[in-house]
Amino acid sequence: MAATFLGVRHHSPACARLVASVIAAQRPAYVLVEGPADVNDRLDELLLGHELPVAVFTSYRDGERAHASWTPFCGYSPEWVALTEGRRCGAQVRFIDLPAWHPAFADRSNRYADAERRYADVVDRLCRVFAVDNVDVLWDHLFEIAPVDRIEERLAAYFDLVRDGPAGEDDAAREAYMARWVRAAVAAAGDRPVVVVTGGFHRPALIRLAGLSTVDWPDVPRLPEGAVGGSYLVPYSFRRLDAFDGYQSGMPSPGYYQRLWESGPAAAADGLTGSVVARLRRRKQVVSTADLIAARAMAGGLARLRGHPAPARTDVLDGLVCALVTEALDIPLPWAARGRLPAGTHPAVVEMVAALSGDKVGRLHPDTPLPGLVHDVAAELDRYGLAAAGTRTLDLTDDTGLAASRVLHRLRVLHIPGVRRDTGPATGSDPVLAESWTLTEAGGGAGAGGRLAALIEAGGYGATLLDAASAALADRIDPAVPDVGRLAGVLFDAALCGITELSGRVLADLLRAVGAVGELGPLGTVLATVLGLWRHDRLFGTRHSATLGAVITAAVGRVLWLAEGVRGGAAPADLGRLGAIVATRDAIVHCGRTVDVDAEAALAVMRRLSGDPAVPPDLRGAAFGFGWSLGPSNVDPVRAVRGAADPQTLGDWLAGLFAVAREEVLAAPVLGVLDELVGALPEHAFLVALPALRQAFAFFPPRERERIARHLLARRGLVGSARSLLRLAATPELLAEARALEARVDELLVREGLV
Repeated sequence: MAATFLGVRHHSPACARLVASVIAAQRPAYVLVEGPADVNDRLDELLLGHELPVAVFTSYRDGERAHASWTPFCGYSPEWVALTEGRRCGAQVRFIDLPAWHPAFADRSNRYADAERRYADVVDRLCRVFAVDNVDVLWDHLFEIAPVDRIEERLAAYFDLVRDGPAGEDDAAREAYMARWVRAAVAAAGDRPVVVVTGGFHRPALIRLAGLSTVDWPDVPRLPEGAVGGSYLVPYSFRRLDAFDGYQSGMPSPGYYQRLWESGPAAAADGLTGSVVARLRRRKQVVSTADLIAARAMAGGLARLRGHPAPARTDVLDGLVCALVTEALDIPLPWAARGRLPAGTHPAVVEMVAALSGDKVGRLHPDTPLPGLVHDVAAELDRYGLAAAGTRTLDLTDDTGLAASRVLHRLRVLHIPGVRRDTGPATGSDPVLAESWTLTEAGGGAGAGGRLAALIEAGGYGATLLDAASAALADRIDPAVPDVGRLAGVLFDAALCGITELSGRVLADLLRAVGAVGELGPLGTVLATVLGLWRHDRLFGTRHSATLGAVITAAVGRVLWLAEGVRGGAAPADLGRLGAIVATRDAIVHCGRTVDVDAEAALAVMRRLSGDPAVPPDLRGAAFGFGWSLGPSNVDPVRAVRGAADPQTLGDWLAGLFAVAREEVLAAPVLGVLDELVGALPEHAFLVALPALRQAFAFFPPRERERIARHLLARRGLVGSARSLLRLAATPELLAEARALEARVDELLVREGLV
């Protein structure tokens, strides 16, 4: 007997009803379902009796690719109904699609991501013909609210129409594989029927391919050698199923369609209206009985106008908007399109969408197998007294407190809900020695299942908390996209997690990323962070770490290479690149005997930069300061300062000098020379130089600025408070401008003979 091919839309109640009725009528020998064939030997686990929605989560990792995928099911998913009804009637139930880790799914995180993007032109034409906004409204109009008579024929006609053109390479591979299952099942069934339930996009191709001659049961693909992966059941939620929250497949508004599945269109419309009104009233929004009557009357009128036997989802929503929203809307109504709610959506509309979504969260049966990570995390939390909700203050100088901190940080980098650090060290050299955490048992607002689902999904990284956190951090390093801020964050998170030495592959990726950075400023931030961890961090165990030493070597070499290419004349002082020069100087001073950094090469680069007039003045000043702080004692700073006396660039040059060689400046006769140069500047030239000079002297902390002020008073033979010079009633720029204005007024009075 030939197979019956049922093309469905994922998560459609109308399609689920059709599947149930066909299986009940035919009582087939086989029910074949679009789903991961590698889960066939675990169907008993899938059908244990979970509270839906649930999903099959699949993870995959090899040397080139990491992938995560979900195959979700709710009560009205046609695939779920096919599994359960097939079991109930005694059929052999099988998933027939390629495993979720297969390269055919490499570009999607959801197996049931609809094919609508492939046939958008056809759907657009149909929407114009039926005068509806989008495919969701079109689907409701044609199938969910329409009479059920001849629905199988109408669905077949719809999917035959939208399958406009050949499938892509990935879909063709999937369809060829599924067709092999169909041919084998038909041959094995003999005279008994076979029911095939797949996405409607695949139905025309499967009908064509089912007529080929081969009938052997196909092999289930195995993981490639060297790859790791697996599939586990996870609790899912209506929110994760909702198109308004970014879900890529099936129907939006799962809470509404659950009502439609259970009670039919009329009851679903009434329930939706009641849910919206209840949510608005809980948020202290005034919704009167008259508003409710008006909304229901408007929904009924729209349904009749649009030819619906009962109000559809958009009929109810449009009626609610007409009754409850009195002002003009700047943002289009979200059900007129697909995707996430745009910013600026009216609050009442947000509540309507939330009411449609529902708040249902799935729950796994107690006998469901769980990955090793779930058990390892439970043991670690129990070991350190972290399992109960509440606040924790951890002493990082205590071995137990540090170990507990590492457990929580590993959970944090895995994005496990219910773990939040409130205070703690922010850098490797931060003197903070305690952390405070807030732990919530509910797992971030998604119920206990939210934390369990996250742990199951994180199990794809490794079976232990340490292994999983290490792999998650490694995933954040992309050598092709050298985001240095992310690199610094990864290294600091690794220290907080107690992962002091990264694996060879991860370290190689990290070094390649550092070597690809194209800007001095961000690279200097990374170098300073790593240097702080390498020098000081006995607390986290990273002091003199070989991993961090390798990063320091790579970063210093990259800074020197980038610095030699900087040109640009009199550009303003760039604090980022000055920080990179400071970090390089510190690396040579503190790591030179332990880490492979070439001090002589660095000094040679800085000598070239300090004497090149094409180099920006701040970098020239920093290069001179670099050589002064590290080089021979015969450097002549006085001569160098006099050579930089141009008012247009003096402040920027000094900013570079002070950033790198502040202590040397205070111990040398440079301040006297600067006093002479600045005092000799004409009034206008002084005003031009003043902003940059202020920025330069900001490198001195308050105590050192007071010391400079005392020096200037002494040079003038004055007695007074040096500290008072640092606390002016107005800004120096304003005072200088006032003096210049007074001088111009005096000049004008003299010229006009008024003095």
